Amino acid sequence: METRTLGQLWPVSALTLGGGGLGQIWGETSRDEAIATVRLAVERGITLIDLAPLYGRGEAEAVVGETFDGKWPDGIRVTTKCMVGRRHLPGIADRLEKSLVRSLDTLKREQADLFFLHSNICPDDYVYERDPAFEQNGVVPWSMFFDEVVPAFEALKAKGLIGAWGITGTGLPRSIMDVLRGETKPAVVQAVTNLLDSPGGMRRYEEPAEPRNIIRTAKNNDVGVMGIRAVQAGALTAAIDRPLDVNDPEVKDYEKAAPFRALCAELGEDPAIVAHRYALGMSGVDTLVLGVKNRNELTAILDAESRGPLEEETRKRIDALRLNFQIPRMPIDGEDTL
Repeated sequence: METRTLGQLWPVSALTLGGGGLGQIWGETSRDEAIATVRLAVERGITLIDLAPLYGRGEAEAVVGETFDGKWPDGIRVTTKCMVGRRHLPGIADRLEKSLVRSLDTLKREQADLFFLHSNICPDDYVYERDPAFEQNGVVPWSMFFDEVVPAFEALKAKGLIGAWGITGTGLPRSIMDVLRGETKPAVVQAVTNLLDSPGGMRRYEEPAEPRNIIRTAKNNDVGVMGIRAVQAGALTAAIDRPLDVNDPEVKDYEKAAPFRALCAELGEDPAIVAHRYALGMSGVDTLVLGVKNRNELTAILDAESRGPLEEETRKRIDALRLNFQIPRMPIDGEDTL
């Protein structure tokens, strides 16, 4: 498998095994099958596993902890995450550390290579009109991020509990890019990486999503990029494999992606495979996180990666569908998007 350098950190495989599928967020699987999937991923060259306690209420981390049982193979790195919000003030540092220690205990490790803030970041006076309650649980205002979260992360590094820290870049795009440009910045950002440029249900704000601008900003500032949502939670597959409401954002994206599925049918290709190969070729992405839940799904994507980048003609035909069209953010005070 191709190896790429994750920002200024270390080499990683072009594919990362994500915990969403292992934790059954993307459909049912068994504990035995999930363990077998982890083992196959390592055998086939995947060197990074992306986890969080919220993936299946601890199931994903339990799967990986049971797989290795304290005997982690050399060169295999792991991430975990924590979400905090306004209601966790004061005490954010304690919450972050307790979440991390609990994850490390489950994983049977002494250190997480990367620890991510899984919250949205926004200006202090920003209001989440779509979901005001979300602010209490999953939103970190600007001052809270720099006054509380960053010092907590640095303290965890000093204690040796984490190697580096990062952010999930699905909050307000302007704030994410400002953080990536800052003097004190994350080592890695997790950014939406799909041909729709859509975060789907992860988008809680009113402004357009700007995932490619986030990726470019990260690379221009030496921040590593882990691509997420290559198939946009199933919207870019042949069929969504779990029950969803007709008004669910993923269902809306699935309907929007009908021209993409038609093109894949014309090419005789599986939409999920094409979507992953498209995402793997997006500029600035160091590693692509997979949401697979079994060995069959994993093998299909591993084989797709071995085929190399998507053919340029196919990429051009996908881009010509303009499925990622959105109203761009207007530059502020002469600021560009890089």
